[in-house]
Amino acid sequence: NRCQYCRFKKCLQVGMSRDSVRYGRVPKRSRPSESEKDDARVSTSDPSEPPPPATMPETSDPKILALYEVILTVGQAYQDHCEYAEESTRGLLRKPISSLPPSAVPSSPEVASSTADSLEPQKIWLWQQWATHINPSITRLVEFAKKVPGFLELKQDDQLILIKHGFFELWFAGAARLVSDSSFTFADGTYVTRQQMEVMFDNDFATSMFHFANSYNTMSLNDAEVGLFSAIILLAPHRTNVMDPKAVEHTVDPMVEALKLQLARSHPGDAQIVASLLMKVPELRALGAKHVLHLEWFRSNWEKLRLPPLFAEIFDIPKCEADLQQ
Repeated sequence: NRCQYCRFKKCLQVGMSRDSVRYGRVPKRSRPSESEKDDARVSTSDPSEPPPPATMPETSDPKILALYEVILTVGQAYQDHCEYAEESTRGLLRKPISSLPPSAVPSSPEVASSTADSLEPQKIWLWQQWATHINPSITRLVEFAKKVPGFLELKQDDQLILIKHGFFELWFAGAARLVSDSSFTFADGTYVTRQQMEVMFDNDFATSMFHFANSYNTMSLNDAEVGLFSAIILLAPHRTNVMDPKAVEHTVDPMVEALKLQLARSHPGDAQIVASLLMKVPELRALGAKHVLHLEWFRSNWEKLRLPPLFAEIFDIPKCEADLQQ
């Protein structure tokens, strides 16, 4: 981390421009002449690369430097712990989710007395597959949350509430990257079709998920930006039962400012991107609220389901004895 080249490389990996890196590092250099020599070497080593803007400011403003540190910290945490980071999902081999075993399909109209009854085995099977594929993300996103600046300084009960109540939104902020017009792909390449998601949830919820993801993906966010957006989703001061909303608000404010700074530098030609992305926050919260309603089916039918214990725990779903022994 102390090596200048390594830090520069890390900055570029999380989506910051070369200018941004220099902008945050210049005040710490005590020998400007050496810096100029370094810049000259970079220019001569790659003549095709455009020179940095001559008017680019140099600053020692601690607030700006602190925001760049937030960008780097959150961007690196996202890459380290989130399965949907760009590097992790590049070149995924897609495969359909495993089919419902024939033995679970009703064999006659007498067994399946209604459309709902005939779909229930499929719904149970898909829910179990859904839970199994989301389960690995839980520990990863907990680790990501712990790396978000200020999160571990919140009350421990509030940390738990923010993760549990916001998990679906936090997960989908990254997972939405792998939504197409007709399917959603998990981090391991397994995909579910839109029709299967309509069986699991309903048409309205599936439509809302696809609508959010498709408009979100048009912004072409890099890992640092998705990480900061995810941190904002995590740090929701008004989650039910949060004990110290002021502390959460104080923690999320730098995330918002860091996101604005990062977007302004990485999308200089898009004056609306900050407002457009921040409008996605309430949209994702509304999607999370709908998801909570669908979890009631889970809780009512828990005896029919075999769910990973951690998944059941994060969503407050009762567990049978066999699940606890997994």
